[in-house]
Amino acid sequence: MAVVFDTGFVAPAERAHAIITAMQEASAPCNVVHENPDGRTHAQFDVWEFGDANIFRADMSGIQLIRTPKQIRTTPSPMLAIAVHGKGAARYEQDGLQRELAVGDLHLMDLNAPYDFRWVGDGGSTCLHVPLDQLDLPVERIRRAAPHLHRSPFYRLVSGHITEMTRQADALSTHPTARLTGSASIDLIRGLLLSATEPDRHDGAVLPSEIALAEIRNYVRRNLADPELDAARIAAALNISLRHLYKICAAADYSLAQWIIGQRLDRIRDDLADPRLRHCSIAIIAFRWGFRDASHFTRRFRVTYGVTPREWRRSTAEDSRNGVFGDPQV
Repeated sequence: MAVVFDTGFVAPAERAHAIITAMQEASAPCNVVHENPDGRTHAQFDVWEFGDANIFRADMSGIQLIRTPKQIRTTPSPMLAIAVHGKGAARYEQDGLQRELAVGDLHLMDLNAPYDFRWVGDGGSTCLHVPLDQLDLPVERIRRAAPHLHRSPFYRLVSGHITEMTRQADALSTHPTARLTGSASIDLIRGLLLSATEPDRHDGAVLPSEIALAEIRNYVRRNLADPELDAARIAAALNISLRHLYKICAAADYSLAQWIIGQRLDRIRDDLADPRLRHCSIAIIAFRWGFRDASHFTRRFRVTYGVTPREWRRSTAEDSRNGVFGDPQV
């Protein structure tokens, strides 16, 4: 079990404050109000990593979590939270929606919108965090789906998936396929959100363009290392015409070519900062992510990030030696 915080190792007089501090680090910063700060406060937080996704489980005494507009402005979250309530009764309010939660209920928490979440007495919740940029869905679509998750045929599937994933998290998170488990979870949440329809959508249909755009972006992300990746290949893989592909992208005000380049540059930037890849030349890393022209790559990197690839690698290496990114390399 990946226990990241346990009040069992904290002096009783210090537990209330320790829980507040730990909650800021474990999830999106918020105001934490204890039901009984002078009484028997306790908490245990567990986190398991699955590539770009993670499972966060909290078991604690009565609590209220309030995320404010100011906190959202200063610390926006790159993640979306989908939670299964696991213990006691809870209540949350967000975007005008108020809901009482029982054990087993699934709900969405938009970490970039104000919310008020609480439970009285001992309670617990398990949350799957997925990166917003990999869901490939507009924020408006996600927020429209939030009140209607129960309408999705994925509802029980996702609830069971999070529950079982947590039950076997120790084994799954340490397995070589952990990143694939996370990727599959992201796909599952995308399906949940796309199939959660509003009450006035009597046909229950999901807009085809939303599904198509998500499929396009998902295919691109999975094939970024392919130097031959282009619009024609994407259209063929998704069995749509090139004209229809461009029409979908244009309707979403989305430049396919620029997004592909941007995604590749992000991957290269991360790899250049990775101490484990110090032995790889910049040219090899760029080549791995589909760049065949070194001068073109260097120019795009500098325009995007304001530094050359070599300057970026040098600065992150210095940060690593100073302990910013972990243990120095020898």
